[in-house]
Order: sequence, then structure tokens, then C-alpha cells
Amino acid sequence: MTLHPLPGSRITGGFWARRRAANRAAIPVGHQRLAEAGNLAALRIAAGETTGTAEGASFRDSDVYKWMEAAALEHAYSPDDALAGRLRELTRTIAAAQCEDGYLNSVIQARGEPRYARRWMSHEHYCAGHLFQAAVACARAGETGLLRVATRFADHLAATFGPDGWPELDGHPGAEMGLVELYRHTGETRYLALARHFVGSRGSGRASKPGFDPSHYADPAHYADRVPVREAATVEGHAVRAVYFGAGATDVAVETGDAGLLAALRGQYDAMRTRKQHVTGAVGSRWDGEAFGGADELPPDRAYAETCAAIGAVRWAWRLLLATGDPGYADQIELMLHNAVLPAVSLDGAGYFYVNTLHRRTGARADVQRSAAHGRRPWFHCACCPPNVMRTLAGLPDLLATGSRDGLEIHLYSPSSLRAGDFAVDVSTAYPWEGRIVVTVREAPDREVELALRIPEWASGSTVDGAVAAPGTYARVRRTFRPGKQVVLNLPLHARLLVSASRVDATRGCVAVARGPLVYALEKPDQEPDVVLEDIRLDPAAPLRAEHRAGLLDGVTVLHGSGTVTPGTPQRPFGSPEPPARPTDITLIPYYAWANRGPHPMRVWIPV
Repeated sequence: MTLHPLPGSRITGGFWARRRAANRAAIPVGHQRLAEAGNLAALRIAAGETTGTAEGASFRDSDVYKWMEAAALEHAYSPDDALAGRLRELTRTIAAAQCEDGYLNSVIQARGEPRYARRWMSHEHYCAGHLFQAAVACARAGETGLLRVATRFADHLAATFGPDGWPELDGHPGAEMGLVELYRHTGETRYLALARHFVGSRGSGRASKPGFDPSHYADPAHYADRVPVREAATVEGHAVRAVYFGAGATDVAVETGDAGLLAALRGQYDAMRTRKQHVTGAVGSRWDGEAFGGADELPPDRAYAETCAAIGAVRWAWRLLLATGDPGYADQIELMLHNAVLPAVSLDGAGYFYVNTLHRRTGARADVQRSAAHGRRPWFHCACCPPNVMRTLAGLPDLLATGSRDGLEIHLYSPSSLRAGDFAVDVSTAYPWEGRIVVTVREAPDREVELALRIPEWASGSTVDGAVAAPGTYARVRRTFRPGKQVVLNLPLHARLLVSASRVDATRGCVAVARGPLVYALEKPDQEPDVVLEDIRLDPAAPLRAEHRAGLLDGVTVLHGSGTVTPGTPQRPFGSPEPPARPTDITLIPYYAWANRGPHPMRVWIPV
């Protein structure tokens, strides 16, 4: 079953409208940060607009392109002359920086370095992929100048690489998604052919760093390049590279009708979901190499859980949802958006996490710049994550629903306005705080159409117009609708306790708490003043009571429970008594909202 994207969807209020408003306000600040960090200076040097030295890594253009995609998506959603002006100004600079043969990488050009000489780290194709996606977003917003730059660069790649060109691969996948997006917009088959070549060639060590290196840079798995994609049973190595590659390979499978490739990718995604994904939906276990780690290697306090990896996993799940219609992928998108992407940005949109820990220990020292112990940061030296968050939240309306002449499938619930041809509906809800979702028909054709509503896998006891709906499916209502007709979905939002897989040593004897799509966490400001967070034990038999607090953390539903405090002790002989425990009240907040009152101790997995 193939689903069809539904452009033009609008979020009209509620939870995600507030997060998107903060993101919209942050986008102009993002342009300022790119200027301060030197990303724009490198482009202007390459364009001949100024002189100087290009600082930093060779993949800094990608941050500019992600920002441009965010600005274009927002401009298309709600026209903004200032954003459009910034886009045109940057496009002029980028076009001037582009070489005569179409090549473009401002840092390498400004430094006079040879092209593709350090492909395992230069990320020239990766930058190109982000340029292509930004160009298509700009074109859809009515700004076509960047598209001419993108097609010239894509033509250069198609003439340089491929079966009859250079055999080497870029160390960081990303070009594949961009090439397919460019193919879809322009119809140029060479772009799809090159993406197909890149996908089929990976797995033979062509992207790896040559020579001896004792670090992860010599490991082909770091580059998603150890095992051919059709033979791989799981994801491995650098998490962002792996999920970007999975998303791009899925694009290729869909556009070429390659059922075998799609089946292999589904298997790899399932292995990631079941054995290598944190309870929040985040992926990546190791700081060393920003990597997945092994199966069931999911330490909460040392979780890397990079923001870009979560965003890449959302993009992969979206492509698999479109390809298969499997509601499990929509469940994944909802989980990751709420608990792996949203925690990365502060409620005011001004600060970001690069790394999303699941446990900030009491007394944790803020060492390296990306450590979550600092709290969220306004920007990073390697600033891949902030503009990636910007473009994800700017493009969020496109993930709400799919549709065709035959009807609508609603995947994510938010106050919204949705249209598929001559069938249009309005959605009203206070989700994720409340589980009642009302879909009101605004326009309808004089024929039968289908309204499909996703029932999350956790939502046992759900009803549609009073009839029980099975979790993990789409409830389908097919009829000749009339304007004003309402369909009412009720999702029970009971707090629930989760346990990890038995092989996950780091969280054995602990539970995580969830309510609806949200994972919850303990944070120090909500507990008794003298309690050390690591001494808290949750009583799993005690009820968890929900309370909505409109004045807390931009409005959240908290959970109240009971437990004990057992003072920490040094190592002791097995069987010796623990110190006496005393009872305590426990309050949990949604995990995404932590660290908005300071970088306090926090934990998701709680001992029982």
C-alpha cells in the first residue's frame, strides 16, 4: 500500500502550534548564529564578496542549506518578506560561489584545497544533498534561484561519479535523499540513477578512510559501508550516517520499484527499533564515534542520542510509512517527534541539545561543549543539530496526514486543517494532554470516501464514534460524508510503566513512565528539596495521578506517584541490609520539557 504526501496541511493551534511558533521566532536568530560562526563568511569568500580565511570544517555549507530549507518551509506556510529577502541574498552569494563546472563547497574552494581528496571527512556529497533539499523547498515556496544552483551541482556529480566515473563514495550519506528529491521535482532521471548507484555501491569500503587509523575512522561500519545494503541485518556505526542512508535508500527503493531493497530496509529498521532504540525513540548509544553500539547496548546516562540521528530516523520512518502504509511507522514518528526531537530545543526556541541524555546525574560536570550537563546551548561549533531542528519543525505539517481522491489518512493528531482533493476536514483536540479528537468534515464529494484514523499501539480501549478500535491499526470510516459531519476518536491516556528488554543491563530493575505519546522523567525541582534523585525508588503498585498545570513549562500534564528514598551507600556484601527507606511523593514531567529551569539532575529510567 503506497500513501501519498499531502501538501498544504495546516496546524491551527494546540501543542505543536506553540512549538512551531517558538521555532519560527528562532529562524532569524539562526541566520545571525550562522553569520557569527563563520558559515556565511566562507560562502562570501568563495563568492569573491570578501576576503579572509575560511574557518572550521569543510561541511559547514550544510548548516546554511538546512537553515534555508527551514526558512523556505516557513515562508511557504506563512509568507514573510524578511525571510524571502534572506533567501534571495544567500542564493545570490551561493550562485556566485559556485564553480563554472557546477562544483560547490565554500570552505574547500576558499582554502584552495583539492576536491574530494578527503572524502571520508569532507562531506562534499553530504553538503550537496542538503543543498538539493533546500533548493526544492525554496522552489515550492516560489524562490527558484537556488534550484538552478542545485541542478548544476547535481549535473556535475552525475558527470563525475557513477558507474562510468569515480568509484569513491562520500563518507557521509545524504546525497541520496537530495538527489531523489531533485529527481522528483525536475524529472531528471540522471539524478535518480546516481542515487541508485550510491546506494548499490555502499558496503564495499569505498567510503572509508584509507590507511591505518586506530580510531573509528578506519572502520567501514562508521560510514555505513561495511555490509551491502541488501545483506545488512541491522544498522551500525555512526548513527546519523546510518539513518540518513536508510532514508535515502528507501527513496531509491520506492522510485525504482525495488521490492527486495525495500524489504531489506524494513528489516534493518525493525532491528534498530527493537534492539538499538532508546525508550524515547532516540538512537545512538556511544559517544565514541557517535555510534549505535551493539544490540541492547542502551545506557541512559551515557546515551549519545544525537538530535540529528533522531531527525534522520523520523525521515526514514516517514518514507517507510509512505511506502507501506504500516501504522507502526507512524507510531515511531510520533514517539520520536515528542521524545527524541522535541527535547533537543528549549521551550523558547533559543537553546539546543546536541546530545540527549536520559539521565543527568547529580553533580554531573559540564565538560565538552555538547555535554547535556551544560543545559541547552545557543549554538555549537559543529552546528548540524540546530538548523536540523528548525527545518523539522517548520516542515511538521507535512507529516500530519496523507491522502488521495479516495480519502484521508490521519497519522498525527493536532488541531489542523487537512485537504485531499475535494475532501477537507478540520481536526480539534487538546492532544497530547487529552485523548478526545474530533474530525469535522468541511467539504465532501458526492461519493464514498474513506477517513482513516491511526490508533496508536499503546491505545487499548480506543473508540471511534463509540465503536471499539484495535490498537496498532487504522480505524477506517468509509461513507458518503456531508459537511458538518463529525467523527470522534477517543484515545485513553492512562499512565503506564515500561520495562526494557531483559538483555539491557543498564536499565534492569527500572521502569520508564509514559502517558499517551509522551515519555516522562523525574527532574530535581519537582521532588522534595533534600532528596538526591539517584536515591529515589518508584513504587510500581502505587497509582499515577495526572494533573494539568497550565502555568508550568508552557503548560504540561504532570504525573504524581509514590516511592521511597534510600540513601546511597558504598559497595557492600551481598545480602547485607540496605539503609532504611523513607516514603516520598514523586512528580514526573514530560521528558521533552526538562532543563528549561536550569540543567538540573534528571532521569527517565527509575529504579523500583
